[in-house]
Amino acid sequence: MKKIGFLSFGHWSASPYSQVRSGADALIQSIELAEAVEDLGADGAYFRVHHFAQQLASPFPLLAAIGARTKRIEIGTAVIDMRYENPLYMVEDAGAADLIAGGRLQLGISRGSPEQVIDGFRYFGYVPPDGGTDADMARQHAEVFLQALSGAGFAEPNPSPMFPNPPGLLRPEPHSPGLRDRIWWGAGSRPTAEWAAQQGMNMQSSTLMTEDAGVPFHELQAEQIRLFREAWTAAGHGREPRVSVSRSIFALVDDRDRAYFGRGAQGSDQVGYIDAQTKAIFGRSYAAEPDVLVKELAKDTAIQAADTLLLTVPNQLGVAYNAHAIESILKYVAPELGWR
Repeated sequence: MKKIGFLSFGHWSASPYSQVRSGADALIQSIELAEAVEDLGADGAYFRVHHFAQQLASPFPLLAAIGARTKRIEIGTAVIDMRYENPLYMVEDAGAADLIAGGRLQLGISRGSPEQVIDGFRYFGYVPPDGGTDADMARQHAEVFLQALSGAGFAEPNPSPMFPNPPGLLRPEPHSPGLRDRIWWGAGSRPTAEWAAQQGMNMQSSTLMTEDAGVPFHELQAEQIRLFREAWTAAGHGREPRVSVSRSIFALVDDRDRAYFGRGAQGSDQVGYIDAQTKAIFGRSYAAEPDVLVKELAKDTAIQAADTLLLTVPNQLGVAYNAHAIESILKYVAPELGWR
């Protein structure tokens, strides 16, 4: 049994071919798609966070709204860029959204990726420490966030407060018990996967890794998952970790699918640079008739190693089409691979 959800970047565009023309469209349709996939029997609705772009950004109002409108599915991010975050304010937002959702948040956090503007985190008021990098700052923010999520008090109470305080040191409120175990790190390499395991975070791995070992992407990613689990065991954590991978997968079952994706699948991995210093390998996408998809996906060792699969969706094609695309995977592909 494998959990299957969707991952949306929440783009909007004034293009005449887009069904998502504004930020309001992107938010409302994200809620509607989450409701639709819950009805279909899928397991999760996840959203990417990008700043200074016509894409979903501040995630917690959206997560809270979906939590209020759904009952069962996991609701998460993949990922929140911690370079931009006030970790204590984020604890409050996350706790509130998780309580509204009844403990269903699965928050993916990370260093983030190259953004729309140069050093965008500086506009948010965050500067790397002397001698440190933006990646160091992201990890520092993450460590503060994780510590505060533990629920332990650390703030000295006012001896003459406006309202009565409980005894002892105070913590950000509202506190959501159990959320600390539902934090994931978006790992782009093997070393960051091992670091995430040492910190007691679950792992999210996407269709990009910031290293090229000369092997197919899925094999490198499967090794990353293996190293993560070994590091988790060595750290002695008292629970089982979770691992997700994301993929673009489309079953061609009708004329719409063939028109959109019949010739558009990237049938092989690609190697390139995501910035001037960072070489990366990009995993292939899948688009084929269901019986062909089953054979191809059975060879993807990273998908087989993960407990959760996030299907990236072309959200500008609208709620109805994306629900159809997800339903096709659930109906025609997942049972044949033992995922359902």
